[in-house]
Amino acid sequence: MDLVPALEEPLKKVLGPPTAKVMAEHLGLHTVGDLLHHYPRRYEERGQLTHLADLPMDEHVTVVAQVADARLHTFASAKAPRGKGQRLEVTITDGSGRLQLVFFGAGVHKPHKELLPGTRALFAGKVSVFNRRLQLAHPAYELLRGDAEETVETWAGALIPIYPATAKLESWKIGKAIQTVLPSAQEAVDPLPDSLRDGRGLVPLPEALLKIHRPHTKADIEDARSRLKWDEAFVLQVALARRRHADAQLPAVAREPKSDGLLTAFDARLPFTLTEGQQKVSKEIFDDLATEHPMHRLLQGEVGSGKTMVALRAMLAVVDAGGQAAMLAPTEVLAQQHHRSIVEMMGDLAEGGMLGGTEHATKVVLLTGSMGMAARRQALLDLVTADAGIVIGTHALIEDKVQFHDLGLVVVDEQHRFGVEQRDALRGKGKQPPHLLVMTATPIPRTVAMTVFGDLETSVLDQLPAGRSPIASHVVPAADKPHFLSRAWERVREEVENGHQAYVVCPRIGDEEVDPKKKKSAEDEAEKRPPLAVLEVADQLAKGPLQGLRVEVLHGRMHPDDKDAVMRRFAAGETHVLVATTVIEVGVNVPNATAMVIMDADRFGVSQLHQLRGRVGRGSAAGLCLLVTEMPEASPARQRLNAVAATLDGFELSRIDLEQRREGDVLGQAQSGARTSLRMLAVIEDEEIIAEAREEAAAVVAADPELTDLPGLRTALDALLDEEREQYLEKG
Repeated sequence: MDLVPALEEPLKKVLGPPTAKVMAEHLGLHTVGDLLHHYPRRYEERGQLTHLADLPMDEHVTVVAQVADARLHTFASAKAPRGKGQRLEVTITDGSGRLQLVFFGAGVHKPHKELLPGTRALFAGKVSVFNRRLQLAHPAYELLRGDAEETVETWAGALIPIYPATAKLESWKIGKAIQTVLPSAQEAVDPLPDSLRDGRGLVPLPEALLKIHRPHTKADIEDARSRLKWDEAFVLQVALARRRHADAQLPAVAREPKSDGLLTAFDARLPFTLTEGQQKVSKEIFDDLATEHPMHRLLQGEVGSGKTMVALRAMLAVVDAGGQAAMLAPTEVLAQQHHRSIVEMMGDLAEGGMLGGTEHATKVVLLTGSMGMAARRQALLDLVTADAGIVIGTHALIEDKVQFHDLGLVVVDEQHRFGVEQRDALRGKGKQPPHLLVMTATPIPRTVAMTVFGDLETSVLDQLPAGRSPIASHVVPAADKPHFLSRAWERVREEVENGHQAYVVCPRIGDEEVDPKKKKSAEDEAEKRPPLAVLEVADQLAKGPLQGLRVEVLHGRMHPDDKDAVMRRFAAGETHVLVATTVIEVGVNVPNATAMVIMDADRFGVSQLHQLRGRVGRGSAAGLCLLVTEMPEASPARQRLNAVAATLDGFELSRIDLEQRREGDVLGQAQSGARTSLRMLAVIEDEEIIAEAREEAAAVVAADPELTDLPGLRTALDALLDEEREQYLEKG
């Protein structure tokens, strides 16, 4: 946080342009203050070694270990046809596990001389798999001689800080840079009010910064962490509390449903009763709609918990009260699908102004970028004249040409796929700010909701409607047990023979350009193969294990009409197997599809796998989800897949997901791409701090909305809310 001039000093002045350039490009660090807030990820003790057994795949790691043995091999290759190629293989150990290091070509000479058995060193590199064994190719290393003066100085104290690093800048180089700027920490201005700091026994900020980078004991680290976590939680919650305070001052039109209007007519025709959860959440929404400032509510519900029904009832209530409602979907496929299902659910209530429409009916129009001119013109006209009470569309809804008669409610589906600017543009179309309902099927633990969507009230739907079937999930280890994969395709054939359909999901499309100039180096060869692609897999299946079945493909680069045609054929049961990318992840509803095979499942996140799986088991027949992977049994990727297979509880999975990913990723997406401000706070573990900080922040803002008496806090807020974040919160 750029708190005072000393901390605003650009790094290139202090560290020199080359280092500063790498820090800016790869770590997003520009000033002395940024670098001081780049905290160690963990600490190594001199006498203790990292667990090599727990290394994460595909991450840059730093380990302290001892060389067990080193062997130089020669081999023939295109570059060295006469067997002159050289490869150095070094095995390192830490008592918990062993790890192979490999060096190639001219790069073998220095490590061959230095990495002798018994040598201890810090090693840094990216973990990859070769021949089913974990390895680091060409790692950087720093010998721990323990007597050379420079090493002792750099690693002063018994605890060695290990920093989040990149291939271009190892942890120990970051450590040296921090050593240079550490004296400036004395000038950091404290954002916490004195009463809060003293009341909670927290150390002052300059002391916390010294202790986090140069701890002498584990107690130092604890002191620093508790203090820095509070800073992050409190400053962020103050920003959100100010946002809520400002929103509460905005005017909005209260929208109360009529007792005998469209909503009543709709409810009377429902062939089922709403779940308790749906009734409770609907009441929360109707109470909000009846107030004279804008509702800001987040509706999170498990895949298939009936969110669309709740949103539709809210839209009907607004139409009853004389307003219009707009539903924003992230893709054309989803917008068309919502439109189809809402028109089906409403029947003749969606035929306002048409023959056969009932007296309460309204029009439900679709607006997407690929519509023909005539249909588009008619839809725009229906909105301006208020003939259409409900519009469903993609971000085509946001264009300047789109005018509403009286926009009362905006429903945003799958919030995390929308830029905040887009939501804001749609909200700007109301005469007064419309009410806002944001929906997501990604279950978000309470504290994350408080942190990411802290300016929204939260409602949760956690019951599944009656008649939904359970989904059995299994991991298919294709490399260890190839016959399991053959059995998976047999299962797909069985489902089709029983009159059902299946999805096969792949990580990429397969028509990407391959750059012929890119030559693969020996290290690249050691990296794993590219992810499986839709076009290749569909072809292999149609000619092989699924021969004779109707197999079609669906991916994001197809023409919208072609996509819609494929989806319609699949929904009508004309296609047996749909091989697709994650375009089917959200909202696609084909109750007859009962099986899903996810190829290279380890390439997807936990929440994404849970979303995908939610596409099957939507009817009365049981669902089956097979997670295919080539990852070795002990790998973290396999553990992640086992967790997904073990539970259908999305909230439980989102906790696992967060615990496994670094916190930065969690908020990254939700913050419109701005670098996450959370460096120390762990959203799951620090539930209590976040909840307490929210209360403290609300009290501070209620007493002094402009923070007149807290200049340190104002400065910290300005630093947190650089322009990008400011816009993010403004438009939230």
